[in-house]
Amino acid sequence: MKQGCFTALITPFTDAGELDQTGLEQLIDFQIQNGVTGILVTGTTGESPTFKWQEHNHVIALAAGQAKGKCAVIAGTGSNNTDEALMAAGHAANQGVDAILMVDPYYNGPSSLEIRKEYYEAVAVQYPDLEIIPYIIPGRTGAQMLPQDLALLSRSCPNITSVKEATGNLDNMKLTRKCCGPTFQIFSGDDALVYDIMTDPDILACGAISVMSNIVPESMTQMVSLINQKKTEAAHGLQTALRPLLDLVVVTTTEETAFGPVLCRARNPLPLKTMMQLLGMPSGPCRRPLGKMTRQGLDKIVAALQQVQAKNPELLKPVADFFSIDIDERLHNRIHQKGLWYGYE
Repeated sequence: MKQGCFTALITPFTDAGELDQTGLEQLIDFQIQNGVTGILVTGTTGESPTFKWQEHNHVIALAAGQAKGKCAVIAGTGSNNTDEALMAAGHAANQGVDAILMVDPYYNGPSSLEIRKEYYEAVAVQYPDLEIIPYIIPGRTGAQMLPQDLALLSRSCPNITSVKEATGNLDNMKLTRKCCGPTFQIFSGDDALVYDIMTDPDILACGAISVMSNIVPESMTQMVSLINQKKTEAAHGLQTALRPLLDLVVVTTTEETAFGPVLCRARNPLPLKTMMQLLGMPSGPCRRPLGKMTRQGLDKIVAALQQVQAKNPELLKPVADFFSIDIDERLHNRIHQKGLWYGYE
């Protein structure tokens, strides 16, 4: 893949939980208009674990057709079942996507060696002309292909030349660079670390597969581009402006219950889709078992958006312009918060 910023696109749903196709088309156009390098559909942010296979294939076909020649399209096709991953890869290849993203196989608990041999290699050999991006996120999968196996994989499979790194472990990323060499592409899978790992001389990530670029695609793409142009001072200024949003991929609160305090973690895509609903963008609710934010969690989101709008209104201006939204009204009229949270009882 070329260096740059790729948006891990949400999947908008209706209140009944059905695919909002018109909303999805609008979101893709919004990304293209704001210069994003590419989009990733049917990933974790897109709630792929809740998809029926027919929906999965439909979303990939729609995105590939709509974005062709305008931005790159990556399809999420990972599974904890290699046969399913092969089937999904075949469909994505037939739609002409630019690459597929395969998350490490979750829950089954294979070793790093097994992940390499029984999963990534199986798909890479079956589809040698399809670029494959391993997605390393042990916090979600409970398994991890290690840098040594990633290096061996890239050596044996010419169609594996990059990785989405979401371990949050800088030492792991440094080892990936050491094992895989200077030309291997590392993409950040953690918005809060994009600047750090792109500027770290021992990592030198070349871009990001971003969550918050659903809302700020122009600014995220600009920040990544500035870093790749070695304009780190300007990029750091932009990162500082974006920081309140980048820290909201996961929102953690302590909730009081009749039995004592409980730590509540609202994980991606729940905070993001809550923000998009609040702003009036196509989104809809998450599919179960994800639900809603707590009141405290929603308050954190509102405060961060208000801070960004007050200090750097240019960041949200593309949303206002494209979707004809009054950002200030959406953020200060509590009626727009209705139905976005529930109590801990």
